[in-house]
Amino acid sequence: MINGLLQYEFLQNAFFTGMIIGVIAPLLGVFIVVRRLSLIADALSHVTLAGLAASLLLEKKFMLFSGLNPLYMGMAFSVAGSLFIEKLRTVYKHYQELAIPIIMSGGIGLGVIFISLADGFNTDLFSYLFGSVSAVSRTDLWTIATISVFVILMVVLLFKELFLLSFDEEYARATGIAAKTLHFIFIVMVALVIAASMRIVGILLVSSLMTLPVAASMRFAKGFKQTIFFSILFGEISVLGGLILSYYMDLAPGGTIVMIAVVILVVTIWLKKFSASRSI
Repeated sequence: MINGLLQYEFLQNAFFTGMIIGVIAPLLGVFIVVRRLSLIADALSHVTLAGLAASLLLEKKFMLFSGLNPLYMGMAFSVAGSLFIEKLRTVYKHYQELAIPIIMSGGIGLGVIFISLADGFNTDLFSYLFGSVSAVSRTDLWTIATISVFVILMVVLLFKELFLLSFDEEYARATGIAAKTLHFIFIVMVALVIAASMRIVGILLVSSLMTLPVAASMRFAKGFKQTIFFSILFGEISVLGGLILSYYMDLAPGGTIVMIAVVILVVTIWLKKFSASRSI
């Protein structure tokens, strides 16, 4: 793998992009899981699929859009979907969880329509669904790096506010925190990370990278910051291990990454039970 990284630019792009995603996806995933919004990643991933399908449709039907990077259209749809989720959460104040399946259904519906108008699946769309090492360009790498800087900067600057909002929203509001603005910033960050992660992990699997490492770290982490640390550690192991295995064994990187994350989760659950049984 190291020799390959030194020889081929596309593998360098995939490797460095994977390292970035291995940090930012579990980082936001901790806040998502604590806030019991795990399904929001699935909803936004389906909206992102609609954006990708729309971009590929425009590219196929109109020469003007032939050079358009589908990543940007996917991001635009994902951010728009996140804003609609926040709007629906205010409309259904007592049933806020309805916002997620509504947006998910709309994303799936739009995606199917755009795919059918584009005369079905093609190789590009398939790589977005399940991830592809060769699909990551240098432009994608710089775009994802820019998103990661924004996300990490926001989390560092707003850590206390996001922490309070995640565990006790009522108390956070009482202390004068602008909860609505923070919700907006957070949901946009999630949308951008989901759109950025699709190149490596794939749209249908990106939510797994935001939740599985967090679920594994919660088995033994002591404290919120330790949960973040182990989530990022497990995320990096999953991504880098998945990329290396997919390179040598000619497997889909997205599925390989997710299965490594599943193995890590199973091992942590077993270790927790084993240590508990020995302490009895």
